[in-house]
Amino acid sequence: MKKILLLLTLAAGLNVAANAQDKPVSFGVKAGVAFPNLTFSAMGTSVSLDSKTTFYVGGIADIKVSSMFSVQPGLTFMSKGTKSGDAFFGEEGSDLSGSINISYLELPVNLVANFDAGSGKFFVGAGPYAAYALSGNGKAGDVKEDIPFGSNDGEFKRMDFGLNFLAGYQLTNGLNFHAGYGLGLGKIVNDENSGVNLATKNKVFSVGVGFNF
Repeated sequence: MKKILLLLTLAAGLNVAANAQDKPVSFGVKAGVAFPNLTFSAMGTSVSLDSKTTFYVGGIADIKVSSMFSVQPGLTFMSKGTKSGDAFFGEEGSDLSGSINISYLELPVNLVANFDAGSGKFFVGAGPYAAYALSGNGKAGDVKEDIPFGSNDGEFKRMDFGLNFLAGYQLTNGLNFHAGYGLGLGKIVNDENSGVNLATKNKVFSVGVGFNF
């Protein structure tokens, strides 16, 4: 009888462990370093300035749809923008440099594929995102001004959207290391009546760590 009870207890423990590892919905947190930039396109020509170094922090929900695939909605705070030296913000040879800084609250929804490897798993994913600009400013030398948001020409749009791409490796304890790329598809500056039709778009590369509970 003792052996039977022991076997039943062991079986129950293994079942609980299996269910814990196979949870249909889990949650996680993430943080890391971002390298955002802006592209300016007009009349078939596209120009990018220098990438900034910023940060991001957020959380995700991982919803299993099969043994291999999961859907990951999330919410991320991230600072985007660009920076440049004198060639853009000042005269050639001057000491004037500048930057554009915009803080976004971003909602990505990614489809993620998981591949068992070693003591953990590799994962790759992609999906759309929508973002809302919380605040922003522009700097040129020692001068700093708030970015105007609105619908008039020259004003920045609050809403942005684009595509996310991510890849990484997660250990069995839930710790993961990941990299991502965000490609903005929406014009973030109103420029409909200037005659130039300048398209200003976000792009950002990021690396970081996370933990899934």
